[in-house]
Amino acid sequence: MAQLITPSNHLNKQEKQYSTEIAPLNPIQKPLVWVGLIAALILFFSIVSVTTFTQGILFIIGLGFGLALLYARFGFTSAFRRLISVGNVQGLQAHMLMLAVATTLFAIILSTGFSFTGQGPQGYVFPVGLSVVAGSFMFGAGMQMGSGCASGTLYTVGGGKSSMVLTLFGFIAGSVLGAYHIGFWRELPSLPGISLAESTGLGYFGGWILQMAIFLGIYGLTLKIAKKKNPPRMKPLATTTGLKKLWRGAWPLLLAAVILGLLNALTLTIRGNPWGITSAFALWGSKFLQMFGVDVASWTYWQGNDALSKSVLADSTSVMNFGIILGAFIAAAFQGNFKPGKIKPGIAAASTFGGVLMGYGARLAFGCNIGAYFGGIASFSLHGWVWMIMALLGTYLALFIRPLFGLKNPSPKDSIC
Repeated sequence: MAQLITPSNHLNKQEKQYSTEIAPLNPIQKPLVWVGLIAALILFFSIVSVTTFTQGILFIIGLGFGLALLYARFGFTSAFRRLISVGNVQGLQAHMLMLAVATTLFAIILSTGFSFTGQGPQGYVFPVGLSVVAGSFMFGAGMQMGSGCASGTLYTVGGGKSSMVLTLFGFIAGSVLGAYHIGFWRELPSLPGISLAESTGLGYFGGWILQMAIFLGIYGLTLKIAKKKNPPRMKPLATTTGLKKLWRGAWPLLLAAVILGLLNALTLTIRGNPWGITSAFALWGSKFLQMFGVDVASWTYWQGNDALSKSVLADSTSVMNFGIILGAFIAAAFQGNFKPGKIKPGIAAASTFGGVLMGYGARLAFGCNIGAYFGGIASFSLHGWVWMIMALLGTYLALFIRPLFGLKNPSPKDSIC
């Protein structure tokens, strides 16, 4: 029978129920671990031989992202869904910690121009217009239908969730369609990119104070929501004790939040831009269409961009995505949880449709939950905050649609969501 780790003998019954759970873990899938490690080594040396050592380092950082995301089951989609449906705030609180860590480091990096590679760091500060409003709303709805965001799609594909493969294919298709239509959306009314640090005259220190105040305000609001709603808490992940947690899991959610913030800042100092995911999907899909003679290079989206003429391994976002998938695969194999299963028709349809919505929305909104929400807010961009609000509204709409496809929403009646 599973036992519970409790930090104190004075916890009440309900608090004990939600503590970290020690449970028998599945045996390590050693053959798959070796497959993952060997594949990672081969891909690393392939990247370095075809491109640069810097690309290889970015691939390793991608592995780190994949490990942290899977070991903590760090969610953006689930955090928004639990917040809107039952008032569970644990996920959003972890987001605030992640954003606070990244914002602090980004402020130092962007204000000093610090870089490990000599490339001047540039944050993600993009215009705020109708395309961002529409795209982030689509993405918010799409990630609830597809049961995963951009990072969630990659790490759950690596973790062996079969339906997320369909989400990924839909994501790629939607990204290509969005790239094809981008000329229309960019002509719509829009404000210029607004930085809460530079555009406001506050500077990075003043911008940092402003954003810290916002994070604290949101955290305080989550405490009020939790007190009022008394929501079910997140299901504790099965884990073990001691150093074995490093490779067997589970990692605490807040620890993963700090790690993700650190890795994003490291990405900024190495490649000159924050972490991103979905631009690679547009590249993969466009290259696929090129194979069949489609003149994608003439699209507005690809003007002034030579990525189509280069190897995919030369695209830093692509190699980091490969790292996320492989890192999650290795982590799942260490946990013994890589077990793809059958996909129900309703879930298959929702996954594909959700992926298309996310791919299209990400192109319109200058990014996804990573590039626009995480990277945008950490870069002090107003468009990141607009993305967050509209994605939450999209989530609200999707909660009414999900049951039509056989997808269950968290309920206040659940003891654990």
